[in-house]
Amino acid sequence: MCTGWCEERCTSVSGGRAKGPDLHSWLWVSLLFSALWGQASLQCPDSCHCAWDTATVLCSDAGLREIPEGIPPETVSLHLERNYIRNIPESAFSDLVHLRDLYLSHNRIDSLASGALRHLGPELRLLDLSHNQLRQANREEFGSTRAKTRLYHNPWHCDCALQELMETLNLEPETVNGIICESSVRGVGEGSRWEDPGSQGEHAGQPLVKLLDSGVNFCSLQRKTTDVAMLVTMFVWFFMVIVYVVYYVRQNQAEARRHLEYLKSLPSPRKTPAETDTLSTGF
Repeated sequence: MCTGWCEERCTSVSGGRAKGPDLHSWLWVSLLFSALWGQASLQCPDSCHCAWDTATVLCSDAGLREIPEGIPPETVSLHLERNYIRNIPESAFSDLVHLRDLYLSHNRIDSLASGALRHLGPELRLLDLSHNQLRQANREEFGSTRAKTRLYHNPWHCDCALQELMETLNLEPETVNGIICESSVRGVGEGSRWEDPGSQGEHAGQPLVKLLDSGVNFCSLQRKTTDVAMLVTMFVWFFMVIVYVVYYVRQNQAEARRHLEYLKSLPSPRKTPAETDTLSTGF
């Protein structure tokens, strides 16, 4: 009897244990299937590799000529270096609110759309735009980003807008000296204010930060040049007005002289005999 009870007990226990692995296996399969299904539902841009565990999108050395479409909104780190990208449109990163690192170095970027980087969220901590073809930039294009920024090895044209941008951005200290003025605005007496931006200035070839530290103020130069240009313009207009007034007066004088000569050339009116008799009778 005890033997039968023991057999029944062992059978029930073994049966309970037999059901356990089936339940756990079903749970593990369900979880694995869900994970695989969730991963399969995510799409990676063409020519890129996505590491889902670190939310990193790798598009380096992919031969890209523009910012790829379909970058996952959850992306934390985006690598676009060593491609052929020329410009950044305004909506390029509008959906990447979780982006922390953006690598755009070693491209051919020569222009940024107005507000192209303003959509980057406050979580952005690194913005690499080094080794590109940027010549001019202003604060509107970068928005209010406080990320550590790399701008070295670009053919910068140093002017007031670039100076204001440098004073706003959080530049990476170890790369600041690499921001070199390939050209610069011209000061008073150095040339025309409307010179081509590609022309050389007296500060060409010098690091922008060192120039600013030495007291160079491109905004002041621009204001002085503007004042001189306005004075010259006012003087030219004033001179033209004076010339016109003198010409107008002389022209009127000539017309008056001709009219007077014409009047003198007219024969004087002669009195008729009747008028003469009338006058005599009156006396």
